[in-house]
Amino acid sequence: MSLRERQKQRRRHRIYTVAIQMFKERGFAGATATDIARLAHVSRGTFFNYYPYKEAVLLDYGAEVMGKLAERAQEQLDAGAAALDVLRLVWRELAAITIAEKDLIPPLVYELINPDPERARIAYETLPLSAILGKLLSNVEGLRPDMSMERIAFSLSDAYLMTALRWTAYRPEDNLQDELDQALTLVLDGAFAR
Repeated sequence: MSLRERQKQRRRHRIYTVAIQMFKERGFAGATATDIARLAHVSRGTFFNYYPYKEAVLLDYGAEVMGKLAERAQEQLDAGAAALDVLRLVWRELAAITIAEKDLIPPLVYELINPDPERARIAYETLPLSAILGKLLSNVEGLRPDMSMERIAFSLSDAYLMTALRWTAYRPEDNLQDELDQALTLVLDGAFAR
């Protein structure tokens, strides 16, 4: 890697680190691109060279979280854990992440349902929750043969996203783990062959 490429990588990392810290301290809406650029010691234009919109920083953050979640799930599978148990572990970890990052979840979810199809596509590809869940489901016996693994994984992913969004935006007094457990049960009950 050339010196210039390393400098660009360090600059992007600095912008990312400052942005995430500001999002956590001020909330997503309270951190502007101008503020992030100033604290990262770059121009506002440089910020937008690295991140075309503020939500793109969150996508990098979400991708990092999804990567760790996928690694943890794979470690558990490699250690011999049953896929359904790993799925439940992933579900609990999603709840913990959502609780810890309550203010960052709504803008991430909104990016997945962005009316701009290109931004929604980028968000979907960057946040591969359904792929992680699908991989786990591919190791589960007894699922309905008339439903594709992809459809079941999408249904689980949607159940998480909508439950998390509802909890963060409207019902933070509810117990998120209970809400997610009920959503998981509903989807899995429909996914298993009778």
